[in-house]
Amino acid sequence: MTTPMADSTVPLNCPPLEQAVVRFIQTFTFDQLDEAAHAGLNRLIRDQLALQIGTSQMPWSHQLLAYAGARQLPGRSRVSASQLAMSAPDAAFVNASYGHGFEYDDAHGVSASHPGSCVIPAALAIGEELGSSLEEVLTALVTGYEVYTRIGMLAAPDLLKRGFHPHAVLSNFGAAAVATKLRKFDAETTLHALAIALSHASGTTEYSSTGGSIKRVHAGIGTRNGIVSADMAQAGITGPRAFLSGNKGFFRTFLQRGPGERAEERFAAGQPFEIGTVWLKAYCACYCTHAYIDAIRPFAERRSDVEKVRVRIHPAFNVVVGTANANTFEPKNIEHVQYSLPVQIAFALLGKGNGYRSHRDYLNGKVDMGPVLAVARGIEITEAPELETGYPGKFVADVTVEFRDGTSEHVFVEDPIGTLANPMSEREQDAKFMELTADVLGDDRARALLAALRKLDPHLQAADLMAMCAA
Repeated sequence: MTTPMADSTVPLNCPPLEQAVVRFIQTFTFDQLDEAAHAGLNRLIRDQLALQIGTSQMPWSHQLLAYAGARQLPGRSRVSASQLAMSAPDAAFVNASYGHGFEYDDAHGVSASHPGSCVIPAALAIGEELGSSLEEVLTALVTGYEVYTRIGMLAAPDLLKRGFHPHAVLSNFGAAAVATKLRKFDAETTLHALAIALSHASGTTEYSSTGGSIKRVHAGIGTRNGIVSADMAQAGITGPRAFLSGNKGFFRTFLQRGPGERAEERFAAGQPFEIGTVWLKAYCACYCTHAYIDAIRPFAERRSDVEKVRVRIHPAFNVVVGTANANTFEPKNIEHVQYSLPVQIAFALLGKGNGYRSHRDYLNGKVDMGPVLAVARGIEITEAPELETGYPGKFVADVTVEFRDGTSEHVFVEDPIGTLANPMSEREQDAKFMELTADVLGDDRARALLAALRKLDPHLQAADLMAMCAA
């Protein structure tokens, strides 16, 4: 009688959810991706690298680079929009912070997070360090994206409602998954890398209420910590085997509940790839505001007739952009502006725009905030729990505009611009790319980079692609 061989893709003596996560990392291959997943991957990497290049010019990005440059370890991994090379964790730290640095990066709806600014910087930085091909980088990138978002989906919407910044928490797991895939860890070492990542997970959304440019760095902190977690596991350090589902694991400590029944099925073979649902931002503000911007923009031509705007909001989103914020109606800095639903509605109603240029104009003192605040103060926000139960995983808007003549108009937006159901056109995506990159790289180099990203030749080296992002 023969003894069955143990499954080398599964760590022993840990719960089903943890086993399923590790098995997914161990067994995923690039050829498993379907057409929707390939399309999502392509638009995600175009958007994220453009953001790293454009946002590198922000004042907090200059401060961050000065900080990192004075402390970084030497290495082969490049910082976007520069000639600097650092260790993989340090380069990923800077590039992830750039990519998340101006409220313009991709969103994943159900997990309420921004996986692109974690997994792309991590995969490219480690890929440069290892001399990896682009196919190897993309395989690890997708692996990290799926681990990040699927854990996030099990945690939503409670993680956001409790005041945590989902991206700051989930990026630790996503980057650890990227690192384990590229470095070809076995199942046991992979388990420990993810488990150690839990000890790094942190970050709240208090920035949305009282400000702080540290929010711009949350992506970098989590991404670097995820890579460092893999380094620790490779060195032999171990973590708790029930890091997600244990009595004192992620779900019960962060959310005061378990992961849910049969949570491991989220990672089963045949599940749709979350990377196929990538949402690109059309506006340079928290994505909780986007559907409301869409709803109010058509009224800009009639703004002199508007008496009042009443909005109903998902309770979790109210925590981020609504009445839970101390400065919602009286913003004092760029973080307040980008996380204020009334201010974003006012920008749209007054025809000032909600994109990259309008927010840079605010930073440069070119926006007269008097009229904006006057409109913002007339916006009424009411929590509507039925928007959470009726539209799970969606960022809907329920708006009623009242006019001076006593009439009113109700608008409901289920799928804001940029979502899979209401996508940005290729022309709009290209315009965003060029707006972010042309001033830094020059028009010709920006267009060459865009063409290379559209093609994504799997035989390229990670280093070749990052060389095209150098200023």
